[in-house]
Amino acid sequence: MPGQQILPPFSIQPLLKNEQVQLQPLKEGDFEQLYAVASDPAVWQMHPNKDRYRQAVFKTFFEGAIQSGGAFLCRVLPSGELAGSTRFYHYNAEDNSIFIGYTFYATRFWGTGLNRQVKQLMLDYIFRFVNRVYFHVGAENYRSQKAVEKLGALKLKEEWIAYHGEPDRLNFVYGILREQWPL
Repeated sequence: MPGQQILPPFSIQPLLKNEQVQLQPLKEGDFEQLYAVASDPAVWQMHPNKDRYRQAVFKTFFEGAIQSGGAFLCRVLPSGELAGSTRFYHYNAEDNSIFIGYTFYATRFWGTGLNRQVKQLMLDYIFRFVNRVYFHVGAENYRSQKAVEKLGALKLKEEWIAYHGEPDRLNFVYGILREQWPL
């Protein structure tokens, strides 16, 4: 059926954990604690939708995260402090691929290696099931562009992306293949 989401034959919202970070499935009751991180305007300065620090705008973003069925809270270990969020989305059975994105962290975690730890955990898990992983990165989000390039992802194309309940924004699509990822 048109518009129907194809569910993968594996979980896109498992509990993932290593010594540095834990990714736990996002739940409806997590809004307030995640908004406490997201309410800082600096978090969104390079993101395509810069006003997500506003509660009403973030609520729409959060609803999209819940509906995706693949969103996580990112916690730093061993403290368990909430650092931000990320997700798996747009599983494509024909292409045997999935996207990782919608990632944000509190500014105090920028430059700490947290994003690398989170993406490594996610890629190590998901490459057991898919051959390709894609990333949507805002055209002006230079920090995230550099971060996915450091993972070995290559810029493939530019496209306008319709975010859940938000205006379309120009994004770059990056990709990485399973055989390019050091497992």
